[in-house]
Amino acid sequence: MTALAGALLLSAGVAHAQDVLIRNATVHTATAQGTLQNSDVLVSGGVIRAIGKSLSAGANAQVIDAQGRPLTPTLFGGITEIGLEEVSGERSTVDASVGLGAGSKEMTVRPEFDVTLAYNPDSMLVPVERIEGIGWTLLGANTTEGGSIIGGQGGLVRLDGSPDPIGPRVLFVNLGSDAAGLTGNSRAAQWMLLDQLVDEVRGRIPQDSHAALLTPAGRATLAKYLDGGGRVVVSVHRAADIRQLLRWSAKHNVRVAIAGGSEAWKLAPQLAAAKVPVFVNPLANLPANFDEINATMENAARLRAAGVAVSFAQEGDASHNARKIRQLAGNAVANGLPWEDGLAGLTRVPAETFGVADRLGSIVVGKRADLVLWSGDPLEVSAVAMQVWLDGRAIPMRSRQTELRDRYLRAATPPEAGGLPRAYPASGK
Repeated sequence: MTALAGALLLSAGVAHAQDVLIRNATVHTATAQGTLQNSDVLVSGGVIRAIGKSLSAGANAQVIDAQGRPLTPTLFGGITEIGLEEVSGERSTVDASVGLGAGSKEMTVRPEFDVTLAYNPDSMLVPVERIEGIGWTLLGANTTEGGSIIGGQGGLVRLDGSPDPIGPRVLFVNLGSDAAGLTGNSRAAQWMLLDQLVDEVRGRIPQDSHAALLTPAGRATLAKYLDGGGRVVVSVHRAADIRQLLRWSAKHNVRVAIAGGSEAWKLAPQLAAAKVPVFVNPLANLPANFDEINATMENAARLRAAGVAVSFAQEGDASHNARKIRQLAGNAVANGLPWEDGLAGLTRVPAETFGVADRLGSIVVGKRADLVLWSGDPLEVSAVAMQVWLDGRAIPMRSRQTELRDRYLRAATPPEAGGLPRAYPASGK
């Protein structure tokens, strides 16, 4: 065992330690400072206190020699349902959508629906993703049958075991062909309905009108996202739909971000001018549907070159595979995105987009000591997180998956010697 590995095991075993000095690291600050070679980071009271060379710490501080390895902020896990689902195929364990009109074929619009109220910090998914360097994620509200193109609200959570979200709430909207079944099988109707909802909020459609779609709580909630209010994340791919979104958001002064955006590169200058961040999937290349005919793995690079803030979001089972978001960033870098922008897309950009950049997303004096020490380049899938610190506390680098791995790797004791099947704990209890 190397001295570094031994020190990391010791720090992980003292979960409540608050004073840490990480020496001789390649510090990727995710700021304009860029990367600092052979630098130290001093943590006290859960906060980054100093960054520099030859720093000193108190007698009780844990000192870790990083041996030149990369140190980054904890990574953003993307838009997920971590803590909102346990087994995606078992409906009773999934809480990320609401369809009050299911069965009646009626659309119900409930922007007041808030998925963070169902967040379970004890979910088995939390440690699975945390030991891979994922420190925080955006809980998304999905659309479903009996719901509407407005999925509801979500928010950021840190994967530190705390039950409450951080930062402001985020509203989720789904547009394009994927959501056309909720709007009479026409994407044109999506803009008609969105304009009607704005009219209701403005009072141009009375609350007791037979045509009204919003509850009083829904009106109050949606009002918070108009006129420059909270952030609205819109899932949309086709360039024509993105163009309409830019017009609609400018008309009503809505602060939007795009999730998906396979054809967003075609409107890169307009997105940059409107300051719309785009959360792309850099693995999208061949079109998955007619909304993604012009998908390209150079999407992130082209957007960033035009001045668009770029981050990442997976498609499919993002909750159980949030750790793969590093692969997305690495793939974007392999296709022209500058490396520093790839890291920023996993750290600073989502923190700025969702209003928590004063606490998370970069290695800066005064911010939370949410840090990851890597075995190698964090954008290479061959690298692993050697240690994760949250608020300066070294978390145990184990999960249900690693415990199952270790259980079945150990040699089995023959039954004649009193052994039990390896499904039992090693103690036999």
